[in-house]
Amino acid sequence: MQRYRDEIARMLAEKLPLKKEQIAAELETPPEPQMGDLAFPCFKLAKILRKPPAAIASELAGALDGGDYFARIEAKGPYINFFCNRQKLALWTVEAVLKEKSRFGCQDEGRGETVVIDFSAPNIAKPFGVGHLRSTVIGNSLYRIYEAMGYRCVGINHLGDWGTQFGKLIVAYRMWGDEKKLAEEPVKHLYDLYVRFHREAEDKPDLEEAARAWFKKLEDGDGEARLLWQKFRELSLAEFKRIYSILGVEFDSYQGESYYNDMLAGTIRQVEDAGLAKESEGALVVDLEDEGMPPCLLRKQDGATLYATRDLCAAIYRYEKYKFSKMLYVVGADQALHFKQLFAVLEKMGFPWASQCVHVPFGLIRFKESKMSTRRGTLVFLEDVLQRAIELAEQTIREKNPDLKDKETVARQVGVGAVMFGDLSNDRIKDIDFEWEKVLDFSGETAPYIQYSHARICSILRKAEDWNGYDASLLTADEEQAVISLLARFPETVARAAETYKPSVVARYLLDLAAEFNKFYHRCPVLQAPEEGIRKARLALIAAVRQVLVNGLLLLGIEAPEEM
Repeated sequence: MQRYRDEIARMLAEKLPLKKEQIAAELETPPEPQMGDLAFPCFKLAKILRKPPAAIASELAGALDGGDYFARIEAKGPYINFFCNRQKLALWTVEAVLKEKSRFGCQDEGRGETVVIDFSAPNIAKPFGVGHLRSTVIGNSLYRIYEAMGYRCVGINHLGDWGTQFGKLIVAYRMWGDEKKLAEEPVKHLYDLYVRFHREAEDKPDLEEAARAWFKKLEDGDGEARLLWQKFRELSLAEFKRIYSILGVEFDSYQGESYYNDMLAGTIRQVEDAGLAKESEGALVVDLEDEGMPPCLLRKQDGATLYATRDLCAAIYRYEKYKFSKMLYVVGADQALHFKQLFAVLEKMGFPWASQCVHVPFGLIRFKESKMSTRRGTLVFLEDVLQRAIELAEQTIREKNPDLKDKETVARQVGVGAVMFGDLSNDRIKDIDFEWEKVLDFSGETAPYIQYSHARICSILRKAEDWNGYDASLLTADEEQAVISLLARFPETVARAAETYKPSVVARYLLDLAAEFNKFYHRCPVLQAPEEGIRKARLALIAAVRQVLVNGLLLLGIEAPEEM
């Protein structure tokens, strides 16, 4: 479709006092196919040309020659509507997909530039709860999307591996810890100890004092405290990596909060040298009143540093290490003020790259099913959710396709994909009500629906003879063109997802493509097409659909089984 955009920009630039880039930026996709494939609004031209937008559209439409690119160009009110030459669109699109294969949709916008993405960030010594699903899958998908846009990506898991909770854990472990349980189920045992500490502390306030004392020892480098902390961290990280492997998620760095301990004093000096730090009731703060925000607290009265201090330190370190052109923080919407303060302080410190730091917020995920939230206390374990999804997927597969080989692998691909897509298909800023019957529906707006469409195409292609020598220009029927038009828009869909930081743009696109493919499949015979030329062209078309479904699912971190 970019080829058509470029041609429109070239034609209009010859008629208007605008540059090609300005024209291209204004092009729109009409809401209905009967209104054309692309449209140019003439509202902004009214001031320049001193004419009504509708009159400008009418004059321009009459003066343009669509050549081989456009079947017709017509004015509709203030818009110029461009209708692509169906034969050319089919020929160029199918050819591009089958030639570029896994690279179709990839672009070079980010060549030579780096994007740092901070995502997931669970707390050490606590179970990987479902609350971390959103950050994990959104961040993972943005990593893949930005890679497709040509950027070098750096995924950072800023682990919560420091803080007063470790004093509590050390106290609890020394009092009630069990080496055998720690070896068998490390995170569960640590979580149970943490819960027990809080329960016991209600009647024994001296436990809180002991926890503060042990954390002070940890900060001061006490041998026993450091040894226990290191053990808790390593065991937790091993467990997290096991969960990440189920999700197919990887990171380039696991540098958590503790990594920056030795750099904090230097960061605070930088803030002081910039003339920004001031004392307030014994604490050190940066006044942000001129930004309409409360002060950013850097150091408490007792000398302890805070998240803001660590994030300032981490941001400076990351820029010095990676020289990023953009840094994304995929963190819940409830942290919006924290990041506004963080970016404001960085800007006041004179870092020009502060404007390239972006908070990518998201809403909550809620489970309606109380059984899931009470199995191990009040926390919903992500592994429980994934395991149940896999079990339900396998149950469905055994009912629908009992002869399928390697049911366990396909069930994992479908179950895990369903959970991930159930998140990613929603606008990230909205809260999600997780419902099993919707997530695993093979006919609804779900990953299994898209995966099943892919598997159906694979089945047809296995039965088909070679389609070499196909002529895609024969694909001019409405159903064929609806599919082709969507295929042509995949690269711009990827670009829009990157621009808006919304994987849901790709997810919704895949649902539309699967739906259009299924309409086409039911109305247009493929293997039983009336002519050999049409059969080969339709086989090439569905092969292109299969490729784009795979490419799109991979951008979401979801696998595409060939049989279901």
